[in-house]
Amino acid sequence: MSRNMNIVLICVELICLVKLSYAYEVIYAVNSGGGAFTDSHGTFYDADPLEGKTGTASDFGKQLSIGRVPEEDELLYQTERYHVDSFHYDIPIPSDGEYTLVLKFSEVYFNSVDKKVFDVVLNSAHTIVKKLDIFKQVGKGVAHDEVIYFTVLRGMLRYERGESRVRNGQARLEFVKMNGFDNPKVNAIILFKGHNRKDLDQIPRIQSIEEYYDQGVKDKMDAYEPDEDTIRNIRDEVQQEAPKIRKTSGPKQQNPYALDDSSTMLPIFIAIGAFVPLLFCLCKM
Repeated sequence: MSRNMNIVLICVELICLVKLSYAYEVIYAVNSGGGAFTDSHGTFYDADPLEGKTGTASDFGKQLSIGRVPEEDELLYQTERYHVDSFHYDIPIPSDGEYTLVLKFSEVYFNSVDKKVFDVVLNSAHTIVKKLDIFKQVGKGVAHDEVIYFTVLRGMLRYERGESRVRNGQARLEFVKMNGFDNPKVNAIILFKGHNRKDLDQIPRIQSIEEYYDQGVKDKMDAYEPDEDTIRNIRDEVQQEAPKIRKTSGPKQQNPYALDDSSTMLPIFIAIGAFVPLLFCLCKM
C-alpha cells in the first residue's frame, strides 16, 4: 500500500513540475510616462526609466475613461511616453526560452485615422508592429494591446523567420518615427517568460474588441428587443461614439502636443524680430 502511495505522490510531483514549467514569469514591466503601479492582476509596473532622459511623459489621457479594461487598470492606458523622434527601451533577456511581449496603447488625443502612425522594432532587426494606427484599430479612449511572441535559443532572438543576436542580456525595443505622421508613443510594456506558447490563459488579456462593442450595444438596448435594423444602427453608433469625458479634480491636463507647434512658429518670431529694427530705421529716415 505504501508503495502505491509513493507512486501516486511521485506522479503528483511530476504533474506539479510540468505545470510550473509552463507558468509565465514577469521579467519586465514599465508604466510608460507614469510612476510605479500595481494592476488588478497583482502585476507590479516600475516607474518609467526614461523619465528625464528621452521623450515626454504625459497624463493627458486622465481626461478620458478607457474602454476594454477595468477601471482600476485605466491608469496604464492614460499615461504615456512619446517623442518627436524615434526612441527606445532596453528590455532584459536573462536566458534562453519563449517570451511574450505585450505593448499597451490607447489613443487619447486624435479623433481620426492617419494622424499617429509608427513602427515598433525589436532588437534593431525585427519589425514586430508595422504602421500602427491606434485610432484605426480601436478608436479613441480604448485600450489596445499588441502581443508579440519570440524565442531565444543559444543567445539568438528568433521572431518569425528572422533572428538576431542578444547582446549583454538585453534587446532594444524601439518606437520608430515615420515621416508625415505624429510622434510614436507607448503607454505600458510588459514582458513574460514561459515555456508553453499554446497555453496563454495565464497571461492577463484585455476584453476583446468584439465583446467591448457588443457590451455597448447591449447597454443601449436596455430592456426591449429591437429589430435587426435597429440593432445594426445601435452597433454602428457604439463603434463611432467617442468616449465620455471624465470629470477629474485638479487643474486641466495640459495638451501633450501643444509644445510641438513651437518649431513651426519659430520662423515667424524671427521674422518679426528682424522687421521691428528695420521699421525703426525707416521711421528715423
